[in-house]
Amino acid sequence: MTTPAPSAQPDFDWDIFCCVVDNFGDIGVTWRLARQLEQEGHGQVRLWVDDLASFARICPGLDPALDRQWVEGIHIQHWHYTLPVDVIPARVVIEAFACELPAPFVQAMAEQSPPPCWINLEYLSAEAWVEDCHGLASPQRVGSQSLNKFFFFPGFTPSTGGLLCERGLIQAREAWQQDEAGLVAYWASLGLPPQGEDELRISLFAYESEALISLVEGWQASPTPVTLLLPLGRAVADVLRGLGCEGQAVQAGDLLRGGNLSVKLLPMTDQAGYDRLLWSCDLNLVRGEDSFVRAQWAARPFLWHIYPQEEQAHMVKLDGFLDHYLADLPPEVSQWLRAFNHALNQGDGTRELWDKWPQYDAILRQHGGDWSQKLLRDGDLLTRLVKFLESRI
Repeated sequence: MTTPAPSAQPDFDWDIFCCVVDNFGDIGVTWRLARQLEQEGHGQVRLWVDDLASFARICPGLDPALDRQWVEGIHIQHWHYTLPVDVIPARVVIEAFACELPAPFVQAMAEQSPPPCWINLEYLSAEAWVEDCHGLASPQRVGSQSLNKFFFFPGFTPSTGGLLCERGLIQAREAWQQDEAGLVAYWASLGLPPQGEDELRISLFAYESEALISLVEGWQASPTPVTLLLPLGRAVADVLRGLGCEGQAVQAGDLLRGGNLSVKLLPMTDQAGYDRLLWSCDLNLVRGEDSFVRAQWAARPFLWHIYPQEEQAHMVKLDGFLDHYLADLPPEVSQWLRAFNHALNQGDGTRELWDKWPQYDAILRQHGGDWSQKLLRDGDLLTRLVKFLESRI
């Protein structure tokens, strides 16, 4: 299909609005959804984003200076307070994470006959109440018109919206993880030698946490070598404190050492590059929502640093997920992994927890593969979303 010129405004099948709240989480999810819609033939997508500079860090082909542009077959529109005068809402309008659509756009939706199907794509949660709210309509009064906004909740059960997983992802992951020569080449591309037989390689993309300091101290004292793959981000300062080099100026490409730990600093990468990092590591520490979901598709052990909320509300969400994820594990492993996730999120010491990692590693590797298969039994998020829309368009 020929991509229209940047100034053209074709008929769109999907409008997706995203307000970038925490650098990469919200835009990470919406960019994946937009690309999956386009790549799997569900129509023309227009993605509205308020912060193009943050978006460009995970989408190198994007020019933050342009108001309108096409990237990978998707129309990227800089979302200002003032809308383009020629805007016509698409057949489906997705309000990602309750970002609140511009009033003139909602008015334009109400004036269409039939009006677009309006979806509020919510944050991912494993809490029990999500099943009761998924798919519910919320009537919205717009002048003399009434529009329904439908709540669509990603989740971990058949009664929710599932998780984003593009076609062919699992097959690509399996091929990558079984390609020994390819993995050697991948490590070389990061400036690292082939992985040693007894070496552990860990990726870390987390928020700030005192727990990271004790983790780094534990890795330095590890009886076997540990290599930490650390994208530049919010966790770098805590890692440096754990290494005893707080305040040191670092940049992508640097290799730091302390005890039996090597820390390789990486630049931010696009989403495909981050997937490959997760697939290649023995353990992944991830944060937020987007990297959390991708860690599950990596089918490797992981720890989740959930976005912190007031009054410890995030811990309820963490435990809601762990109730599902840990259900099929032996009680001893389940209790230990819950405690480890709690320690990471509460900023507690982790030395004793980390000491038990070697004895549980094989169990967690097997569980990771079983879990990723279980999540797809009832279809991925896009499959469920399209099915949901079939009776409403």
